[in-house]
Amino acid sequence: MEVGFSSLNCINSSLHSSFYSWLTQVQDQDSSRKPHHIHVQAICNNCKAKNSTNAVRSMTTSPSHATEREDGEEESKTTKEVVQGQTLTENLKFLNKAVMEPAVHPMLECTVKEVEEVKIVTRILPIFMSTIMLNCCLAQLSTFSVQQSATMSTMLGSFKVPPASLPVFPVLFVMILAPLYNHIIVPFARKATKTEMGITHLQRIGTGLFLSIVAMAVAALVETKRKKTAFKFGLLDSAKPLPITFLWVALQYIFLGSADLFTLAGMMEFFFTEAPWSMRSLATALSWASLAMGYFLSTVLVSTINKVTGAFGHTPWLLGANLNHYHLERFYWLMCVLSGLNFVHFLFWANSYKYRCSTKPGYTS
Repeated sequence: MEVGFSSLNCINSSLHSSFYSWLTQVQDQDSSRKPHHIHVQAICNNCKAKNSTNAVRSMTTSPSHATEREDGEEESKTTKEVVQGQTLTENLKFLNKAVMEPAVHPMLECTVKEVEEVKIVTRILPIFMSTIMLNCCLAQLSTFSVQQSATMSTMLGSFKVPPASLPVFPVLFVMILAPLYNHIIVPFARKATKTEMGITHLQRIGTGLFLSIVAMAVAALVETKRKKTAFKFGLLDSAKPLPITFLWVALQYIFLGSADLFTLAGMMEFFFTEAPWSMRSLATALSWASLAMGYFLSTVLVSTINKVTGAFGHTPWLLGANLNHYHLERFYWLMCVLSGLNFVHFLFWANSYKYRCSTKPGYTS
């Protein structure tokens, strides 16, 4: 069963990665300078500058050498003045070398505008990395959560609900929450913060990441309750449905659905508005890349946990024919801890982030 879910996750990751690659290839033609070109140019110029400094220090001082050094310093000052005149910012100074020194190859030549655009994309990447863990949590909705509900009572009156239809719960909840968000939460936030946006993009992402922590804690508690019910009624080794409603599992669907609503909307708006105009297709593709990498990370985590927990003759946490003998609650608690660490990582970068149109810190503005 787990092999099948892992295969589905890998296929899903591959499809989204292919979509991401296609979007990257069709980005606007006037974005001819790729970000990695500027990074390479900056690295080469930094290495060249270090070598030049070492060579000057090793030379014996003489009038001719002093004259050459003075000429070089004057030329450096002139170059710096020209660069400053083109509004080269002080953040990520490492990349400034890409335009402050001559290019080592014609293909690596770039302008100040291109360097500034690469700086923006570079500052976006830590936020992008913070969203991968959320998508890793979302991957559980189509794997272990379905298995959990299959062992529980899925009756609603006289109607039997198929366990695989559980993902409809977050969809229904989002359909209810989205209008409330637009017509109640956002207007209230605008009045409270006295800003047009009300809730910033990073605040939306942060809210979603926090809800993912709550969702994993709820999932662990529900799984503990499910296993206690199986033990209480002596159904640990039985294939009969447990006398507990599957609606308990729906709780984690609701929290993760809410987390997806806040984070996905905030993430796409953040990437699209903050990215340079010539790189917006690349920035939009980041949201899909995050989804693909999250599903792939889920597969890696499950495989790694099974190998580590089964290395010394013990039963792997997430392997076997009977879900009642799994240690799924431990896995959910681990996901909760990892999501918490990821949230701290997000706060670190979000608090220091400055929007392109504002000088206030990104998360607190």
